[in-house]
Amino acid sequence: MEKKVGIYICTGCGIGDALDIEKLTNLANTQNAASVKTHEFLCGDDGAKIIEQDISGEGINTVVVAACSQRVNFDAFNFPDTVVERVNLREHVVWSHTPNDEDTQMLAEDYLRMGVAKARRMELSEPHIEEDISRTVLVIGGGIAGMTAALEVAKTGYDAVLVEKEPQLGGFMNKMYKVIPRKYPFAKLEEPGVEAVISEVTGDPNIKVYTSSQVEKIEGQPGKFVVTIASPQGAVETPAGSVIMATGWKPYDATKLDSYGYGQFPNVITNVMMEEMAKNGQITRPSDGAPAKNVAFIQCAGQRDEEHLPYCSSVCCLGSLKQATYVRETSKDSKAYIFYKDMRTPGQYELFYKSAQDDEGIFLTKGNVTSVDEDEGNNLIVEVEDTLLGEPVKVSVDLLVLATGMVPTTVDDPILNLAYRQGPGLPDLELYNGFADSNFICFPYESRRTGVYPTGSVKMPLSVAESTEDATGAALKAIQVIESVAVGKAVHPRSGDSTYPEFFLQRCTQCKRCTEECPFGTLDEDEKGTPQPNPNRCRRCGICLGACPERIINFKNYSIDIVASAVKAIDVPEEEENKPRVIAFVCENDAYPAFDMAGINRLQYNPNVRMVPVRCLGSVNTVWIADSLSAGIDGIMMIGCKYGDDYQCHFAKGSELATYRMEKVQETLNRLVLEAERVNILQLAIDDYDKIPSIVNEFMERLDEIGPNPYKGF
Repeated sequence: MEKKVGIYICTGCGIGDALDIEKLTNLANTQNAASVKTHEFLCGDDGAKIIEQDISGEGINTVVVAACSQRVNFDAFNFPDTVVERVNLREHVVWSHTPNDEDTQMLAEDYLRMGVAKARRMELSEPHIEEDISRTVLVIGGGIAGMTAALEVAKTGYDAVLVEKEPQLGGFMNKMYKVIPRKYPFAKLEEPGVEAVISEVTGDPNIKVYTSSQVEKIEGQPGKFVVTIASPQGAVETPAGSVIMATGWKPYDATKLDSYGYGQFPNVITNVMMEEMAKNGQITRPSDGAPAKNVAFIQCAGQRDEEHLPYCSSVCCLGSLKQATYVRETSKDSKAYIFYKDMRTPGQYELFYKSAQDDEGIFLTKGNVTSVDEDEGNNLIVEVEDTLLGEPVKVSVDLLVLATGMVPTTVDDPILNLAYRQGPGLPDLELYNGFADSNFICFPYESRRTGVYPTGSVKMPLSVAESTEDATGAALKAIQVIESVAVGKAVHPRSGDSTYPEFFLQRCTQCKRCTEECPFGTLDEDEKGTPQPNPNRCRRCGICLGACPERIINFKNYSIDIVASAVKAIDVPEEEENKPRVIAFVCENDAYPAFDMAGINRLQYNPNVRMVPVRCLGSVNTVWIADSLSAGIDGIMMIGCKYGDDYQCHFAKGSELATYRMEKVQETLNRLVLEAERVNILQLAIDDYDKIPSIVNEFMERLDEIGPNPYKGF
């Protein structure tokens, strides 16, 4: 569209007191704008009305708002069918730099030029809207989490297709004798109640159930998934708008725990075997069928152990306390011994732990089990050292129960069988030890496959109550993504974003970098290696844009040209002026907010740095760095989220990929005969805002040692 630009400068929040507004207005008048206006309260009703009147009366279709951070007042500056670019004069200029100073004024003027340059090249987004969106939710797994998710979906009027590989619904709940208490005072065991849930599921007209069935293949994208189910009646094909994966867990292989006598002594069993025994009516010794009156429990059997399971399965302590209660119910003189590394009963479950402590027939102590042996009568001799008692403990018991851990069903089984270029299952993350991946810090329900929501114990070890709650949240997310893709909008983290990457495939060289580096499996390939976009899978991070060496991937409001134009709009002083210029490409999710926080807290840092917000550090294309240095910019900072095992990147791999691409940056610097230290990449959490002054100032000091960019002035 033909651009008619309006520039609106706010003088409130200290902006007018710290800057020469007349100079800023004069600069705005040189930008070929149709309207330039100032107001002391631009985000208020009167201020916003000025902009609205120019849009309706003067035909302004591109608005540049020079005021506060883009992260606030977005409703006040949301004008339909109008390109809007925000220039942050408040947090990033007047709140973080010396008022009425020459360098602060130059910073504000650069930001205004950059904002206008970006706005002139931005276009209105055109949502990608698919026809015939499916509003059916596929639920894989018929345990308590899967059944809960299906019921919650059905309650909203959506259809659910529930696929269970076993002949009947219920999962591990079918094997449970009792469940830990779910309500105050958290002292009395409860009935599982699984039969009632199964009945509700099978009787709901909005839920189609397939038992003895498995998902054979899932093709397509959110809103347009095509699911092939292998059922006893043959292959069944059904559409789905989203997927909930609730396939649960399986017990750790106890045959690997021979140090505890499993497989060697018949009276050593697992917690799952104990539960089934109680459900069948009596707790007996497998060796001779005699009642087991004295039972020992070993916690963390093969857990929190790098040789087996490095993690805690969370609910095993509660499970053993529950099963100790079973033992005590068999007779008045029965005894239960629980040996633990640490007793973990979070929240209100501490009350259940206390009720067990109050039972004189339940003996609990922290300690290390050093040996398990058997006497002539098949009794088990358990020896424990380093106990709370300060001396070794040795007990003879009828039965020994190993609290083996929970292993997700995703181990050795892709389950989803996605027909994606990047594989049939969710990506493997070492941090999660096979559990379905999730960005727990920011988006606990999301996986790295848009529209696919793991829930229950396939995501993390959870109790029955926790699985039920988690499944309810997953149902909400599954519905949300369907409604979002129906109108062409992203769900997270750029919620409501209607842009998507556009590919100029005529120049594609089939290098496959975009298809390989996308963390979300957005792109498939044809037989030549040409990317095949699936817009509804896209998270709008722009990592593909950063990956493409041919620069053929762009968004309507975020492109190679838009950012490059902002870079070129920066006024680079001559060398003799001794005013170095640094560009900081900052991630909009952690780094940009951290700089906002620095401003809010009035932290001061060097005014020679110009920030360019980017969707993700992984979206930074090396051409921006090359262009910056060629234009005489003295240094570049690339500031993204933390990555690694405890990653905080909203786009999972973006920050890590940017670091990996530094090799390309080094090649660029060598080609330009420039020092590698001119480009610095670092990670910044949102709560590290207090470190910003030292980070920026230390980099500026290093640049001062290196000297000016030799390309300055060319």
